Amino acid sequence: MTDRLLTPVVDGFTYLEGPRWHDGRLWLSDFYSHTVVAVTPEGKTEEIVTVPAQPSGLGWLPDGTLLVVSMRDRKLLRLERGELVEHADLTTTTGGHVNDMVVDGRGRAYVGDFGFDLMGGAPFRTADLTRVDPDGTVSVAAEDLMFPNGSVITPDGKTLIVCETFGNRISAFDIGAGGELGPRRDWAHFGTLPGTDDVGQLVAAASIGPDGSCLDADGALWVADAIGHRCVRVAEGGEVLEEISTGDEGVFACMLGGDDGRTLFLCVAPNFDEGERATTTLGRVVSTTVDVPHAGTP
Repeated sequence: MTDRLLTPVVDGFTYLEGPRWHDGRLWLSDFYSHTVVAVTPEGKTEEIVTVPAQPSGLGWLPDGTLLVVSMRDRKLLRLERGELVEHADLTTTTGGHVNDMVVDGRGRAYVGDFGFDLMGGAPFRTADLTRVDPDGTVSVAAEDLMFPNGSVITPDGKTLIVCETFGNRISAFDIGAGGELGPRRDWAHFGTLPGTDDVGQLVAAASIGPDGSCLDADGALWVADAIGHRCVRVAEGGEVLEEISTGDEGVFACMLGGDDGRTLFLCVAPNFDEGERATTTLGRVVSTTVDVPHAGTP
């Protein structure tokens, strides 16, 4: 485990997700205040927009227009002249709250969803990955993923890497010329899980709960481990190259940014329990400096 100093950046939020480094600031979704915010490296915060049905994944179209996931009504929204408009309705391709996403250089969004009622204690179900083309056309990009999360695209635009939070694995897909995805393959696999629909059993059997992630210039993936109170740097194949402990806090997303791309931002909170997070403001961002800069998208 690497002994890196974690420095507070900003606090006083409910539960922060979807960190993106964009135009010199860290952009974030705060689930239970329903706001998208942008934070300078010094911690100055600007509220960008309110998303009544709960924001999550963030991305930008090629013209700089912000896209934001609206979780509870299962929509993808577009910010135009300060107002949110519907970019796509995802209800036909999703089985639960929509969640994290990545937007490629052509404006195609790949959006994950829960697949089941996680916070309500429903049995586990797999989920599809939805593709939204720039004109708002919706299609299924990949099927039967175990809570698709933390998606990234390699610098050459040819590979989509997807964390599967309850799958004990990270998957990869080749991206075709039209945005279609090839067959799923293991990018990293951390062990076989029992065949069960009990979330608690899946978590107990897993070595890692890969949540938000980002790529670095050596092709390694920084991964927030939602069940392990740590952020790990993983090589393709599954070797853990580095581990940063967050102590008694959970870490649920991460992003490389800063002027040189070497600042690793971590979204931390006591846990991901909706009842607790919605009624407290213990969500915060901490950061540390790492050796290899950011690469890829986001």
